[in-house]
Amino acid sequence: MKPPTNSRREALKALGLVSLGTTLGGVAFGKPVDQTLHIAPAEPTTPNLTKTIKAIVVGAGNRGNVYGGYALKYPGQLDIVGVAEPIPLRQQRFVDKHKIAEDRRFVTWEHVFDQPKFADAIIITTPDDLHHGPAMAALALGYDLLLEKPIAQSWQECKEIRDLAEEKGRIVAVCHVLRYSPYYQKIKAVIDSGVLGELVSMQHFEPIQHVHMSHSYVRGNWRREADTNPIILAKSCHDLDIMRWWIDRPCEYVSSFGSLKWFREENAPEGSTKRCTDGCAVEATCPYSAKKIYYDNRTWLHHFDLPQEEPARGEAILKNITEGPYGRCVYHCDNDVADHQVVSLQFADQITANFNMEAFTHYHGRRTRVMGSMGDMVGDETDLLITDFQTGKQEKWNVHDNASLDSGHGGGDWGLVRDWLQAVDQQDGTLLTSTLTASMESHQMGFLAEKSRRNRTIESIG
Repeated sequence: MKPPTNSRREALKALGLVSLGTTLGGVAFGKPVDQTLHIAPAEPTTPNLTKTIKAIVVGAGNRGNVYGGYALKYPGQLDIVGVAEPIPLRQQRFVDKHKIAEDRRFVTWEHVFDQPKFADAIIITTPDDLHHGPAMAALALGYDLLLEKPIAQSWQECKEIRDLAEEKGRIVAVCHVLRYSPYYQKIKAVIDSGVLGELVSMQHFEPIQHVHMSHSYVRGNWRREADTNPIILAKSCHDLDIMRWWIDRPCEYVSSFGSLKWFREENAPEGSTKRCTDGCAVEATCPYSAKKIYYDNRTWLHHFDLPQEEPARGEAILKNITEGPYGRCVYHCDNDVADHQVVSLQFADQITANFNMEAFTHYHGRRTRVMGSMGDMVGDETDLLITDFQTGKQEKWNVHDNASLDSGHGGGDWGLVRDWLQAVDQQDGTLLTSTLTASMESHQMGFLAEKSRRNRTIESIG
């Protein structure tokens, strides 16, 4: 039974659980847990820029609008002066938002680089298979980059981007946005503070959520490895990256198991049809019904290009699910990426880590357990609970009590943009944590995990 209290903080005190300080720094078990890097205070910090950074967005889909949206909120820091987008409705909406000149709107990324350099930087938010080309062209012309993850489709392409960036001396930030989220920064601060003693092991879990899996990785853009990337990179390179950042040691060995177990034709229920709108006998009770998800509930519509008004909006949704890829039965798609995968990692100093990527959950929100010689920490993207083995005392920290989250990924989306703008303005890559070089390490872990999964091998990182 919950204790009768007037506030959340009083409840924590009654349970002997006190916040780790009144700011994102503070003291835990008598040891300082310093504020790390640019953790947001009550109001997000403002970069100290000498000028407004001008950028071109290549790919005006969901992520392009997320990063571009920063310019609408903070026009004195970022100005979007060009866009490349082949879908006319997306391009027009983006042009209207950012008031982009007619001669600075392009159909495909190649057209941007037919022009002399006309901005400071390029924001690359194209599909996974279109990262390498525009990144190489942009670097060749002297642009700095904000590059959506994954870096590219192969380890060789990643190395080519890195080599050209180093040759040209350009700033490249990879969009590992979790590094810029106050919650994930707090975990880093606790580990680095030493309150857990020596780091021994870590367990990290990404629950994709079953409908998200069906939308993005069965019906959607990331369903086929050859067209995008293995799911361990397309979805979970965030997680490999954040584990590498927390542990702060080189990874030495990788092994992995997983498969596409459920979303297969042989698992289709009796009476199912190729599309949810073709008279499927089980559509009304299927958790993956396209009619239920997109039309009835009106969720997961951010990859649809829809009018805002009714009834035109509803008619467009019906057209999408009767004719487009999102109306297909999840058991009759052309998907091939895994729907569950485990990765085991051996880091230097005998630190072990395990990562689980799972489709079949009813919830989102990563879970993490960190085990040290003198304490442990458990987190669920909202609360962190830290236990001291020597005293048995526990301390709790809640992200909403201590941070202003002004964007997606727990504040990480715009936290990344802030640091990137500062790095571009000062031409100083050390102002970033998700540099291209740092991101290469976790990408290599991902590529080797996929190799291990396919070959049933333990892969060494030399």
